[in-house]
Amino acid sequence: MTPPLRFIPLLTLAAALLAVGCQPEDPAAVATRIDTSVHQYGEIAFKPCVLGGERGMPTVGAQCGRFEVAEDPARPEGRRIELNIAWLEAERGAGAADPVFFLAGGPGQAATAVAPMVDRALRDVRKQRAIILVDQRGTGQSNPLDCRAPDGRPLQLEPERMADPEAAGDYFRQCLESLEGRADPRFYTTGHALADLDAVRAAMGVERINLVGGSYGTRVTQQYAARYPQHTRSVVLDGVVPNRLVVGGEFARMLDRSLQRQDAQCAGTPACKARFGEDLISRIRALQSRLAEQPVEVSYRHPTTFAPGQDQLTADTLIGLVHGVSYVPQLGAVLPLVISEAEQGHYEPMMSIAQLWSGQMEDMMNLGMQRSVVCAEDARRYEPDPADAGTLMGTEQGSRFFTGCDFWPTGDVPTDFNAPFKGELPVLLLSGELDPVTPPEYGDEVAGDLPNARHFSLRGQGHGVMGVGCMPRLIAQFIESADPQALDAKCLDALDYVPPFTGYNGWEP
Repeated sequence: MTPPLRFIPLLTLAAALLAVGCQPEDPAAVATRIDTSVHQYGEIAFKPCVLGGERGMPTVGAQCGRFEVAEDPARPEGRRIELNIAWLEAERGAGAADPVFFLAGGPGQAATAVAPMVDRALRDVRKQRAIILVDQRGTGQSNPLDCRAPDGRPLQLEPERMADPEAAGDYFRQCLESLEGRADPRFYTTGHALADLDAVRAAMGVERINLVGGSYGTRVTQQYAARYPQHTRSVVLDGVVPNRLVVGGEFARMLDRSLQRQDAQCAGTPACKARFGEDLISRIRALQSRLAEQPVEVSYRHPTTFAPGQDQLTADTLIGLVHGVSYVPQLGAVLPLVISEAEQGHYEPMMSIAQLWSGQMEDMMNLGMQRSVVCAEDARRYEPDPADAGTLMGTEQGSRFFTGCDFWPTGDVPTDFNAPFKGELPVLLLSGELDPVTPPEYGDEVAGDLPNARHFSLRGQGHGVMGVGCMPRLIAQFIESADPQALDAKCLDALDYVPPFTGYNGWEP
């Protein structure tokens, strides 16, 4: 599948980088030290657990619990599903009375799957407050809408199949058939997630909560805060999605916008300009045309196992890679170099990075739940934009993103669902200047309707920035004070661009 289908925050995308810099502790070793007794948070019972550790990721100790809700709120006597919840305890005793709920991206990402990265980004918040992670229904261990083959094995959706509307449609038909008897896709929308969150809040005996949302999670956050302002104390939006946005409808234009800014960065760096010249987009387009006409079989070494492999490099692989690495500046910095190498017929670096990317992203998104959200909330509002015709992704990207929505069962959406988020709640909005999916303009748009808000656009940063630089400290200060205007953000001035790699030893000093 192409990275646009994986609409996810930096905390997930940076997993490959974190794996390089952090050696996780063995989960089994952690488990031998933790208390196995039951802990109550209101009506919900929790037991100690260890989250993370997959694919070399860090680990974090937590309390894990389950909470049962009706799948169909109108039929409480019908099928019941369990929500998977993790509680990262405050470091200082019981912590403040109002915990922080982190809402993950996607749609389709499980909050508990990124617990170690959330713990790292909200480490200063956790000194005073507990962090609550609820796997949104349909994700993680909350009755996941995972796509299965008839024999029960996971269905695979390779990028080449996603590029073929007929093959992708067949995939989602099989996925829908596999859900029969275990889930009704109509009841896995954002609106149902809001009711779940508030039910968890009430069961925990908490009157007000602080909300931190990332990417698609900012949509859930805005919707919850608008419907339950009496139970919301403060709001943090990282990688802002305006309520009016058709998720997937602007990916093509936003990617080109991000690449143009990366290109300008290279043009302003003498070593980069001398090594690669200018107009990165035109060079990518030329390589795209070459691969569309004649894909290339590439032999390479796997970037993590070092095992020899061989695979086909296609135009779709190229554009998926370009889009994917653009989420994270530390990876985007190698893009001019690998494009230059490929232009000379050296495709191995590009294929290795593509394999690293696909390996880290594998199984991060629940595609069934994603269909339930985007088919109900976005597909019916999507209209092709003529401006997409001149982009790398082209005009096909929007319709491709909504494959399967013509037959996927959809739930109801409130009539005011796409209205701007308004109100007097304190709100902190965060954007990355080079974000290829939720650019700073989106943050400015949402902030314009909020009189008690402040928006930070971080120089040289990508998608999801709450763990960057001094942002963890600023977020903690904001949640403590609930006053965005009181923040001293001079520390953000130290952030800068990641210099483009001019060789495999890095950038010029």
